Amino acid sequence: MKQLLMGNEIMALGALRAGVGLVCGYPGTPSTEVLETIAKKKSKGEIQNVYVEWSVNEKSAMEVAAGAAYSGVRCLVTMKQVGLNVASDPLMSLEYVGIKGGMVILVADDPGPISSQTEQDTRKFGEFSKVPVFDPSSPEEAYLMIADAFELSEGTGSPVFFRPTTRICHATASIELLPDLPKKKPQGFIKDSSRWVIFPRTSFLNHKKIEERNEKLRTELSSYKYNEITGTGKKGIAAGGVSVAYAKEALNIIGGECRMFKVATPFPFPEKKALEFLDGLDEVLCYEELDPVIEKELTYICGKYNLNIKIKGKLSGDTPNAGENSVEAAEEIFAKFLGLPTPEKIEQPDIPLPVRPPTLCAGCPHRASFYAVKLAMKGRKAVFAGDIGCYTLGNAMPLDMTDTCLCMGAGITIAQGINRAEPDTVCFSFTGDSTFFHTGLAGIANAVYNDAHMVAVILDNSTTAMTGHQPNPGTGKSAIGEVAEKIDIEGVLHALGVKSIYTADPLKLPEAVETVKKAADARGVSAIIFRSPCIAIVNPLPLLTVNKEKCVGCKKCIKELGCPAIVKDGKKVKIDSTLCYGCGLCAYVCPTNAINVKEENQNA
Repeated sequence: MKQLLMGNEIMALGALRAGVGLVCGYPGTPSTEVLETIAKKKSKGEIQNVYVEWSVNEKSAMEVAAGAAYSGVRCLVTMKQVGLNVASDPLMSLEYVGIKGGMVILVADDPGPISSQTEQDTRKFGEFSKVPVFDPSSPEEAYLMIADAFELSEGTGSPVFFRPTTRICHATASIELLPDLPKKKPQGFIKDSSRWVIFPRTSFLNHKKIEERNEKLRTELSSYKYNEITGTGKKGIAAGGVSVAYAKEALNIIGGECRMFKVATPFPFPEKKALEFLDGLDEVLCYEELDPVIEKELTYICGKYNLNIKIKGKLSGDTPNAGENSVEAAEEIFAKFLGLPTPEKIEQPDIPLPVRPPTLCAGCPHRASFYAVKLAMKGRKAVFAGDIGCYTLGNAMPLDMTDTCLCMGAGITIAQGINRAEPDTVCFSFTGDSTFFHTGLAGIANAVYNDAHMVAVILDNSTTAMTGHQPNPGTGKSAIGEVAEKIDIEGVLHALGVKSIYTADPLKLPEAVETVKKAADARGVSAIIFRSPCIAIVNPLPLLTVNKEKCVGCKKCIKELGCPAIVKDGKKVKIDSTLCYGCGLCAYVCPTNAINVKEENQNA
């Protein structure tokens, strides 16, 4: 049976087909829908004997999966590339300890980047951690390849990386669903401290085994079906991942003839297959995202075997060293490499597109939270340390309320560092409820323990909004929608030693402003919990409208808030009823009381 599915859904079904028994991870675009697909099937009762969870962070997910893999269960861990940084601590040691059940770590890379802080390349992390890497070139290939990843993992006793990129994750493909593969019954955890307890001597001995294994894999993976050589000629193109599809399409367009090497397992690199590809070539162009992984490997092999072949790519300046690849870019690069005429560019109509800068949604409670802090701190020296989430958009004008943003949970600790350097500065951190549980707790503990002076603002909108409204420990729901223990943020702050804790509704602006002033004046660590649900998970409030007779056209509502629902209407303003969510913040800002609830909504 064929189905039209998103790449992430296809990979999820591939893992189920391969007999995965435990799936855990943390939401992060472009990886989120892999776990969500399995969670939805579990909640509907379509699959049995598969445990699914949104873990509190990627480190926790890696460790939960490790325990299950020690017991012989096939495990899938999902995250995006920056999430791998959080999970790297257990991963590095796990490779030295090894596993029993197949363990696939699906890390979605984000060339561009489209929705990430970095353009890091997980293929390089595979080399660094000595973990084998599979690099699918299409959703259809990924569906079959993920089963191979589980098999290799169990065969080598090592976790394995599965590295789709954004265009694989979010592509749509028609996939032929195949019968499930035979499942192995997990053996269970067998006590063996010489294997499962990591010691320096054990790590030393296992390190030697890992190096021997990976050297052996360089030969064995040369016969892997997805490491392919096609075409003929004296020139060659080597590519991996989605760049293979770009390369094939570009060659079809420009009509170039060359030998092509598709690298499906960039680490350990299939050396024997590479030698077969290089035989008789004069030069090779490497087309890959993001780092010159294939280029360096082929250069090394040429040096090792004394091959006089010129290897081109990012290091030679023949391909871009940042950003996504594309068919259009490949056409131009390949034409130059193959000595063909540069393809004519299709003239695009010169139509100016509307400017649509990213902004907080109309009615978003984060806008009210930022604005309350801004008003309360007017005239005082203050710094606002941001974090990863929807609220990063607090940096946009006219709010301009995010001075720093580094990584998950860092706002809390960066605020402490700035205050140490400038004790006369009131330092705020802004952290979402999901991020608070992800990596915020340690920062709060650090602040209390070291007697810091700061205000930690927890923006509790009752969901993990930016990645698609997944639950978190503060929502009272599990990944499959079941009732879960709801962890109280205020209780956690109390337990961590925070003495001054305030809770406020940011949409009640006057009270919110007064709350901020109290928190800023408190000694030591204080915390504000701004509690108001994301507009995507609640019904709208009564909508607002502008009284044209009272409106004086000062446009303060636009200049102060930047809400997309408030637009110019000649010399005055109006509220777009298709965007308004009735938060009422603009009514507080209007100096002439011209903004009120629509008459027909007065009793709503």
